[in-house]
Amino acid sequence: MNLPRFSDHKREFQLERLILFSDAVFAIAITLLVIELRVPEIEHPAKEITILQNLARMIPKFIGFLVSFFLVGLYWTVHHKLFGFVIDYTQRLLWLNLLFLLGIVLMPFTTSFYSEYIFEYLKTPVIFYACNICFIGIMNFVLWKYIQNPRLKLSDNLPKSLGNYYSFRALSVPVIFVVMVIAYLYFPRYAIFIPPFIPLFMWGVGKYFKRKLAKT
Repeated sequence: MNLPRFSDHKREFQLERLILFSDAVFAIAITLLVIELRVPEIEHPAKEITILQNLARMIPKFIGFLVSFFLVGLYWTVHHKLFGFVIDYTQRLLWLNLLFLLGIVLMPFTTSFYSEYIFEYLKTPVIFYACNICFIGIMNFVLWKYIQNPRLKLSDNLPKSLGNYYSFRALSVPVIFVVMVIAYLYFPRYAIFIPPFIPLFMWGVGKYFKRKLAKT
């Protein structure tokens, strides 16, 4: 359902509110990720070996934080790119964007849950984390497909090839995590090393695509 037709200035202001709200959600979520990285409590007098041992126990938390930080950062850049093309909005777009942000705000919890048990090879935390990422990816895909729809006239200067690329990219991360979960069921000691390479993989895909576009 389309919203009542406001003036162009009013609709531009409303669209800006949507973007600012989304940016705030991203900022809060990415900040909350670091809360689990608490300074170890060590009895005084502290010793170097004790500090290093406590830091070593925090390695899983650092891994979870870095993976999720760069994933949320990548999704923010994609969201920024997406709304760079949006010139209008509908009630459905508001709700689709809100559902997308639901996955983002869940990241601090699922990251903490996942990193807490990463080296204990338990299935439930991994599945929770993977489901969170898959949900974000799917909603990202839905958003791109929705604004691409020419009948809705929600975007401007969005080449079909670029929209298709970001749609494909949106689904690639969920596919990788599904593969990771399947691998985790049989080879958990190796599967846990897949997520740290995903941000690097996505960066490489983006660079390759940009070079390919530059040649056309």
